[in-house]
Amino acid sequence: MSDGKIYTKRGDQGETNLLYGGRVSKTSLHTEAYGVVDEAVSTLGLARSLSEDDEVKDLIVQLQRELFVVMSELATDPDWYDNFKKHFNPTTQEMVDHLERTIDSLEERAKVPKMFTLPGGSPPSSAINMARAMIRTAERRVVALNDAGRLTNPVILTYVNRLGDLLFALARFQDRDIPVERATGERKQ
Repeated sequence: MSDGKIYTKRGDQGETNLLYGGRVSKTSLHTEAYGVVDEAVSTLGLARSLSEDDEVKDLIVQLQRELFVVMSELATDPDWYDNFKKHFNPTTQEMVDHLERTIDSLEERAKVPKMFTLPGGSPPSSAINMARAMIRTAERRVVALNDAGRLTNPVILTYVNRLGDLLFALARFQDRDIPVERATGERKQ
């Protein structure tokens, strides 16, 4: 920040700083990937503020913190990754494993439908579903980063994929006492 002000004027020409790796276009693969994750973090904050379920709120806080780890890695140029690891812990397989255990736990306690359902059962689950859709967009951006040889930690791709699944289960868990609304065009099973 300059002179204690929130605006720096350094991005006025369409560039921004990576956490590690210098200035890049605001449309770079890195900024696209971490930008969508940032949108999901904010939307999860909305979900948390709307939910009255302490378990859901606690899980969302944990996910928001983990997504800051993901964002920091996505905001690092591969040439600077060793410097990143000196200051931050990367996304790990243990984080993915925890997501899987959490999905299993949520599915045991709230039936997760095997069909397309309409989001909108409640305001908090709607916000969780918005975050899920953003995470799926982030996943595509991370794939693009990987395809370009710019993804330093392949566990991030697994993490965001599994997080999309978890958010689907979490939205259903949030609405576990509300009937499922099927999407149209499906055969009843």
